[in-house]
Amino acid sequence: MEEVVENTLDLFSDQDSMEYEDYFFNTTVLNSTFVPVMPPVINKTINLLLIVVLTITMVSMGCTMEVSKIKSHILRPKGVGIAVLAQYGVMPLTAFGLAKAFQLAEIPAVVVLICGCCPGGTLSNILALALQGDMNLSIVMTSCSTLLALGMMPLLLFLYCQGFGNLQDFVPYLDIIKSLAMILIPCGIGILLNYYKPQYSKTITRAGIILLMMAVLVVITLVSVGVGGSVLNVLAPRLMAVGSLMPLIGYSFGYIISSLFNLTHKERRTVAMETGCQNIQLCTTILKLAFPMELIGPLFLFPMVYGCLQLIEAAVLIVIFRTHQYLTRNEKEKYEPTQTEEEKSPNGPV
Repeated sequence: MEEVVENTLDLFSDQDSMEYEDYFFNTTVLNSTFVPVMPPVINKTINLLLIVVLTITMVSMGCTMEVSKIKSHILRPKGVGIAVLAQYGVMPLTAFGLAKAFQLAEIPAVVVLICGCCPGGTLSNILALALQGDMNLSIVMTSCSTLLALGMMPLLLFLYCQGFGNLQDFVPYLDIIKSLAMILIPCGIGILLNYYKPQYSKTITRAGIILLMMAVLVVITLVSVGVGGSVLNVLAPRLMAVGSLMPLIGYSFGYIISSLFNLTHKERRTVAMETGCQNIQLCTTILKLAFPMELIGPLFLFPMVYGCLQLIEAAVLIVIFRTHQYLTRNEKEKYEPTQTEEEKSPNGPV
């Protein structure tokens, strides 16, 4: 760990003052030493809670998967293939481009890349439902991107890190693979529960959502107590700009790509949501557990910021869609010819 920290210090020693807003340094910059971001007890509690949150999320997601529907989409893989292309093509490239465009320092760039390379999250299923999308496709897309993450995420991180000097030295590939392998177990448990005990699936999913919300509130409270004002480093202008643009670009290109392949409008809206929404629980857990506290600082909170921004932007799109749908329906009703009593009569005019 000390060697990693020393290498990081060497990387940052020549950065100008603008770089400091993207990373957590000790107030005594001349000493170039890092300090623990939060007390060890709070840190361990947050680590445990994040594991619990991720486990609950993945079991709940597994309970929404139906083997028969997964098989049907595998036999007709056009929609899923386009979705996977959008998820693992658009988002990692977007993260890489934004990290370069905003000239992020090494560690913030790693954080953004990991967020961009994550699979789709369960939030996309809810948003796809709100947009009247194809729910079967949405669930299968989330399932496939999660299963593929075990191979795709480390591979994409390795490829994109080549564009950032010594960045590949700071990516804990083995720890990321371990974290990804861990999520497949609760997901598999959820699939088995849904297959053998489908009557309990909805109850488990609802209970999972409630427990998830409670756990997230506890984590936020603990972070506020432990981190304090250091959380402002995550709200630096450049990181906020990246967090705002990533989901918007994902939604846009997801829709455009699916339109080019002539998917239905329901499928296009689904692919758009699946592309822009990332699994922020997984991303947060990886950043918190795979990186030493002295190295990552409060930047493990970036996925939560991203999650809030992706939800806000999706809500705006849902409002626009619903408004357009309402106005279009009213317009059709307005111009629909009114039948006379004679026309309504089954025998015609009297």
